[in-house]
Amino acid sequence: MKAFMDKDFLLETATAQKLFHEYAEKTPILDYHCHINPKEIAEDRQFDNITQVWLGGDHYKWRFMRSCGVDEKYITGDASDYEKFCKWAECLGKAIGNPLFHWSHLELQRYFGYNGVLNAKTADEVWNLCNAKLKEPSMSVRNIIKQSNVTLICTTDDPVDSLEWHTKIAEDKSFDVIVRPAWRPDKAMNIEKPEYLDYLAKLAEVCGKSKIGTFAELKDALKQRMEFFKSMGCNVSDHALEYVMYAPASDDEIEQIFAKRLSGNAITKEDELKFKTAFMLFVGKEYHKLDWAMQLHYGCKRDNNAKMYQKLGPDTGYDCINNYAPSAQMADFLNALIETDELPRTILYSLNPNDNQAIGTILGCFQDSTAVAKIQQGSAWWFNDHKTGMQDQMISLANLGNLSGFVGMLTDSRSFLSYTRHEYFRRILCNLIGNWVENGEFPEDYDILGEIVTNISYNNAKRYFKFPLD
Repeated sequence: MKAFMDKDFLLETATAQKLFHEYAEKTPILDYHCHINPKEIAEDRQFDNITQVWLGGDHYKWRFMRSCGVDEKYITGDASDYEKFCKWAECLGKAIGNPLFHWSHLELQRYFGYNGVLNAKTADEVWNLCNAKLKEPSMSVRNIIKQSNVTLICTTDDPVDSLEWHTKIAEDKSFDVIVRPAWRPDKAMNIEKPEYLDYLAKLAEVCGKSKIGTFAELKDALKQRMEFFKSMGCNVSDHALEYVMYAPASDDEIEQIFAKRLSGNAITKEDELKFKTAFMLFVGKEYHKLDWAMQLHYGCKRDNNAKMYQKLGPDTGYDCINNYAPSAQMADFLNALIETDELPRTILYSLNPNDNQAIGTILGCFQDSTAVAKIQQGSAWWFNDHKTGMQDQMISLANLGNLSGFVGMLTDSRSFLSYTRHEYFRRILCNLIGNWVENGEFPEDYDILGEIVTNISYNNAKRYFKFPLD
């Protein structure tokens, strides 16, 4: 029997162990998509206790606690941080087969030096150990980032954001990790949302305009903000889509839809799709001009529990996989951009694992010599970033495309301790490749194998996004 989560955790063969320990383990982390707060980096936040680090905003853990029958008081309610931690410890002890079990214990091992098992019996021991460690200067936000061997972070930022915290970080020469904004214009696109008109007013204000009265004026405002983001070092965009639509319409029809929405009248689902198609075609062409990469996250149906949405708001653990697989629409959308030579580097992430093969075939239709794997399949995302999901995504990509050109793992987290997810991913990657080698499916040439592993772990993303890293 293997030891619990030892140095060769998830590494089943000698080849996998060599690839991880001699190549992947030493490679830095490039965090090109996450949801951490730049204010906390700028202020170098020091956390008071482990609950603040682990349970504040982590809807992965919240969902599991609800599945264990825990009262909401101990999840998002007014229970003390100690009580919430104890409930989490009790639940974690039962999380067999769930990636939360591995992630949590990797974090305990790497950041707190704890090699035991967290459960109801050990909750007090771990609570005291972690809280004592968190008081040390080495556990401030910036020092967590540094000890995690992170070289660059892209946060997630709305067009109306002032990016003041990015300015403060950039001006502070004592911190040499690059922190850049990433453009996330969902609120400018989501014309069907009740708060859309309020958002337009806010966007107009930051652009120095009295109002945004037409779609043409909206595009001008967004171009203005893109230039500002570019001046702050942004070269990455990101979109959260329910699914990728393609419903083309004339400029006049889009203006009519926009005017209908501004007047307070209801728009149809068809109107919404036509508007969002026009919006995505516009931003896609702008990204091409700016030489930005475009990330499309889709396949999610959000905020399904209306009662809890009213109570807690979005991003609280009530989202699910959308079973609609839009391969034809995605191909049509990319084709509309490539027809005019305005297709930017694009990464496709679907929350539905059934889309893996469809994405793999779409990629091959739009590759060219301007970049290695110009159109990428993104890392197994959200509900899929577990061992099975990661293996399936990489096997599918290898079968149908270029795994060696893959830009690898992203953190996609609100926690500063989540960098161990890169280790988790790299162990799974090395094990997958190691098994192919041991089965005689690929030669045991470590010059090539080592290059493939380090490229997927770090170098491919550095080149793909054109980040200013040595």
